[in-house]
Amino acid sequence: MSNNKLAVLNALDTARTQWYHVTAIVIAGMGFFTDAYDLFCISTVSKLLGRLYYYDPANPKHNPGKLPTPINNFVIGVALVGTLTGQLFFGWLGDKLGRKKVYGITLILMVICAICSGLSFGSSARSVIGTLCFFRFWLGFGIGGDYPLSATIMSEYANKKTRGAFIAAVFAMQGVGIIFAGLVSMILSKIFLQLFPAPAFEDDAIFSTQPEGDYLWRIVLMLGALPALTTYYWRMKMPETGRYTAIIEGNAKQAASDMGRVLDIEIDEEHDKLAQFKEVNKYPLLSREFFKRHGLHLIGTMSTWFLLDIAFYSQNLTQKDIFPAMGLVHKAPQVNALREVFETSRAMFVVALLGTFPGYWFTVFLIEKIGRFIIQLVGFFMMSLFMLIIGIKYDYLKNDNKWLFATLYGLTFFFANFGPNSTTFVLPAELFPTRVRSTCHALSAAAGKAGAMIGAFVVQSYTLDEDSKKIQHAILVLAFTNMLGFCCTFLVTETKGRSLEEISGEDGGVGHYNDTQMSSRPTGARQSGRMEAI
Repeated sequence: MSNNKLAVLNALDTARTQWYHVTAIVIAGMGFFTDAYDLFCISTVSKLLGRLYYYDPANPKHNPGKLPTPINNFVIGVALVGTLTGQLFFGWLGDKLGRKKVYGITLILMVICAICSGLSFGSSARSVIGTLCFFRFWLGFGIGGDYPLSATIMSEYANKKTRGAFIAAVFAMQGVGIIFAGLVSMILSKIFLQLFPAPAFEDDAIFSTQPEGDYLWRIVLMLGALPALTTYYWRMKMPETGRYTAIIEGNAKQAASDMGRVLDIEIDEEHDKLAQFKEVNKYPLLSREFFKRHGLHLIGTMSTWFLLDIAFYSQNLTQKDIFPAMGLVHKAPQVNALREVFETSRAMFVVALLGTFPGYWFTVFLIEKIGRFIIQLVGFFMMSLFMLIIGIKYDYLKNDNKWLFATLYGLTFFFANFGPNSTTFVLPAELFPTRVRSTCHALSAAAGKAGAMIGAFVVQSYTLDEDSKKIQHAILVLAFTNMLGFCCTFLVTETKGRSLEEISGEDGGVGHYNDTQMSSRPTGARQSGRMEAI
């Protein structure tokens, strides 16, 4: 390691795990909890919106109310578009203005837009849905900023021995948020069912839509503001990360003071060494030097996240068969509106609790033992394997072995989260230099959301008529997509056990980077071959 290593950075890398690490995980994690709740709660109430605003009284048994497909896609997908643009904007801004300043802006935006989404107004169905989509876009914009900032802040606060587990723990709060999106909607819809049962005098009460349901979806959406509000004060009390203060702002004194206070130690200011440190790290993002050192890493993080999210956001292709097989839902004409919300929410809750949630925390507990590289490779491979089996045997599983179908479906979710869904979030926060870390994470995350939109809209549109052959073909294509993600993983490298500056070459070992990294990295990284030379 170079003699240019700053004392404040060394102190962060070698610090024992203490209370401020836990605080940082909770603060950043609650942001991700909010992100997941806000993004996924719309799925529990989207059918209710159709019942309330697109009900056909002339034909209630065959059309109890359904959002037209383009409107449904827009309601659910507009937040994804906002998230992509927010990732790019706030990721870039986080490198320009500082992590802490931008972190507060994203949280305020999320709080305001979550409340306004529930207050969506209008005199017609079109105006209500239009207002909802407007605020959902800006809600997604704020959520997008939380991705690169949470990851970057956690990576820059953590010590090198537990950094991966801490970043993964922040991301694991997404699973908790999805569980609560289902749980809150399930509890509220059950309360509304008790308070406002279907009118007994109707001949076809099960087809009815209680008008009080208009309050239900609004309450569900507005509750997304609460966790963000509770963490705003603590988010604003966090000092700027020592790495940003020292390396980007060039304020060695402030960095030493801030980090010395949270670590409860005394740190030298080292003004002269800081100047040397900055001198060898001047190259910008759009430069030949950046591409030579980190170009393939950036291609690797963007491509793997992109490919993962195509498959991850397409997995609800088979939900229409899985959920009835597990007895979690009935077809819309068989239940009234509030009951439909309850069943949809229950299905989300069960799948998240049994399939999604465990995978996140397996990553947290094993990432520093196994490494990011191996977890991502195994995750992509297992997702591809299970999707291949489902695709080949789709009709048999759907008609003759529904519980095996549900098991394979759950295992696909498990290995997505104990795999690339977690590691694609961790790796971009570690591989790149401090001055572009937030931007590079944002580019990677935005590539993921582009994949999510392909999964949510292109793949879904292809199978819109629910033709079994088309669904089977789509699942087989997704299995191949996961294998492409497996191959693209070789563009990144193992980061376990090394400091951020050692990984990125910021520590001054630039001239020796190509020669030394192959021998010094952990065993798992050797599998990425020549890519370490970037």
